[in-house]
Amino acid sequence: MRKLALHWQILLGMIFGVLFGLLCSQFTWGQSLVIDWIKPFGTIFINSLKLIAVPLILASLIKGVSDLKNIAQLSSMGGRTIGMYLFTTLIAVTIGLTVVNVIKPGETLSESTRTELLAAYANDAAAKQSVAAAQKEAGPLQALVDLVPSNIFHAMGDNANMLQVIFFALFFGIGLVFIPKEKAKAVKDFFDALNEVILKLIDLIMIAAPFGVFALLAALIAEAPSVDLFRALGLYTLTVLLGLLLMIVFYLFLVRIFTGKKIGFFLKGISPAQLLAFSTSSSAATLPVTMERVHEHLGVEEDVSSFVLPIGATINMDGTSLYQAVAAVFIAQAFGMDLSLSAQLGIIATATLASIGSAAVPGAGMVMLVIVLAQAGIPEAGLALIFAVDRPLDMCRTSVNVTGDASVSMLVAKWLGKLGSPKVKNWDDNYPNS
Repeated sequence: MRKLALHWQILLGMIFGVLFGLLCSQFTWGQSLVIDWIKPFGTIFINSLKLIAVPLILASLIKGVSDLKNIAQLSSMGGRTIGMYLFTTLIAVTIGLTVVNVIKPGETLSESTRTELLAAYANDAAAKQSVAAAQKEAGPLQALVDLVPSNIFHAMGDNANMLQVIFFALFFGIGLVFIPKEKAKAVKDFFDALNEVILKLIDLIMIAAPFGVFALLAALIAEAPSVDLFRALGLYTLTVLLGLLLMIVFYLFLVRIFTGKKIGFFLKGISPAQLLAFSTSSSAATLPVTMERVHEHLGVEEDVSSFVLPIGATINMDGTSLYQAVAAVFIAQAFGMDLSLSAQLGIIATATLASIGSAAVPGAGMVMLVIVLAQAGIPEAGLALIFAVDRPLDMCRTSVNVTGDASVSMLVAKWLGKLGSPKVKNWDDNYPNS
């Protein structure tokens, strides 16, 4: 009997995880059972993906840059990549503002519901505000200063410092381009081999993906707040989801028009990464799978995918920026504020820049949202209004982030003449034991 493709296995793991979490929540001992005996396996799965994220970025980026013939080629690829990422982020924020102004979900909240939410999540909101306050106190060039690590080993010790790791990998790869080929060969061979090892580790980790996402989803359901709070924020949730869906449609339009690839081809190729992003809420944790799917199944040459995707995982947060725009206006509506056009244009600029600085880890967008709220003069305590549904929406917007990275990589590859045929026709051909 033929085995199910991995994306179907992951989807089944998600469904059974939700059902198991709902079942356990009906018993007094169910939550402790899930948290103590099920959730740790989900944590182990995420940690295993994070474990190889930094080595993967180092090996793939150094290999990709060092394979370029000259720095002009790097400049061309980098300019197209950053330009497309900024363009899609602006589109995402604009879509978010449009849908939230049309639907106006914040105007449906009653005073009693608002008070209940503020009281329930006041501590969480205060924690995010304190983190954001430290970022706001930094100088205008602090982001540039933070880009260059003083110690690469310290930077590699924290997944939140991915931009520093990327900077080092690019710098190292450029150094290899400048030295004689015979001297660079040994180093390049080492990173080629390291890259192959990391890809094989991904193969092994992904065998456990259905079980990992089962544990993650079961824990999420078991730890969820009351159903009443979710119901009160239902319209806000639908507004965010509608915006994210429109963003997906925009990506599919770009891929179909500019690469000529069929929509089904793109979705089939990237679906395992989308599902994994949904279950982990982390672009960084999903990066190894995204890179493999884009190269092996979407036909993007490795020197492009190894350059575009790691950068996208750290600066291209279209789903996050869209959510920040919706959340900011929603909170303003809930407090009875009428935002002017200039205030909403400020949200576009701030959300775009804030999404670039967001760490590719769960919940990072909430910290950056504080800065967006402050810029627009919206009460930061309003964060408490959306904490109840932030985690499920975080899962959805992470899937959009990963989809955006994959679509931009295909566009850049097409423009550079490096979009070919898939290396693997079927997932089971690449994972015969999964």
